[in-house]
Amino acid sequence: MSMIRDLRAAVRPSRRRDAAPYHCEDSAPAVCVNSAIVDCGVYREGRRVSDHVTPAEAMAQVRAGGGFTWIGLHEPTEAEFAGIAKEFGLHPLAVEDAVHAHQRPKLERYDDMLFTVFKTVHYVEHAELTATSEVVETGEVMCFTGRDFIVTVRHGGQGSLRALRHRLQDDPELLARGPSAVLHAIADQVVDGYLAVADAVQDDIDEVEIDVFSSGTNGRGNGTKGSAKGGDAGRIYQLKREVLEFKRAVSPLLRPMQLLSERPMRLIDSDIQTYFRDVADHLARVNEQVLSFDDLLNSILQANLSQAAVAQNEDMRKITAWAAIFAVPTMIAGIYGMNFDYMPELKWKYGYPAVLVVTVAICFGIHRGFKRNGWL
Repeated sequence: MSMIRDLRAAVRPSRRRDAAPYHCEDSAPAVCVNSAIVDCGVYREGRRVSDHVTPAEAMAQVRAGGGFTWIGLHEPTEAEFAGIAKEFGLHPLAVEDAVHAHQRPKLERYDDMLFTVFKTVHYVEHAELTATSEVVETGEVMCFTGRDFIVTVRHGGQGSLRALRHRLQDDPELLARGPSAVLHAIADQVVDGYLAVADAVQDDIDEVEIDVFSSGTNGRGNGTKGSAKGGDAGRIYQLKREVLEFKRAVSPLLRPMQLLSERPMRLIDSDIQTYFRDVADHLARVNEQVLSFDDLLNSILQANLSQAAVAQNEDMRKITAWAAIFAVPTMIAGIYGMNFDYMPELKWKYGYPAVLVVTVAICFGIHRGFKRNGWL
């Protein structure tokens, strides 16, 4: 059997949301978190052996018969999480981070427990990119990994683990490797989500790039819908902000994935650790893409601003050219409007039409010169 193929098949990301939270009607008040627990199960030799148990009952079964328990929560409060934290001996600092969220991706070790924070990223579909479009939406998945348990805490509407749990349960041989197999599956799903979002963001950047350069053939828009978009720097700034948010999810995770893939850890199965390298490679690829997005958007923004400057320069040249043309009749009219008794051609019969002809001829010559030089 190919281990890598089984791992990849088991952790392929899914966009389905969690169903209604799991309710533990018969659970003890100290650890029952009706509004926060999504699922709680006991796994032995890769198979689920218990359903509808409280965290305390799950740990009692694990300590009595082996295996591990996987508890999933969604946005628990301090009171809801307090019982579980006490039952599993979770470190207070990690518990505080898990409850309040808004953490950077990281990996921390507390005695016999690993605390891992992942930023989930979801691409927000939109019919048209505008200066106020939301492109990426982020959430968080936090994992407490011990020798015989894994507790996952999810924040945000995205990053559901329900489908992942079902896929892992369909592969008992993989689940038999313990909590580290679940941690790898979560990491792989999160990073695969990054890949999908990166492809979608690339399409948005391509669209903006085409709009900017298709409207800038002569430094100005041509009045079409595309040219109007091309001159909108607000869309580019908004896309840069969304890419920055994406970058904040991806870049800090590089070091934790490197540690999980390279440094021996008691809580990580040696076979599973090998496949964290695959996740780290994918993450490095996404990080390179995100960095290139930022550079490309900077170039597009500079091109857009340059086109605006060129358009303004052309407007100024046209205004200057027409001002020069109209200066000729203004000057001649000003001269002959002076109140002097002795001026040439004042008493000449053909003086008036001659002045008009000279004026038109000079204006025509200036206009033709400006036209030839591209000012008009």
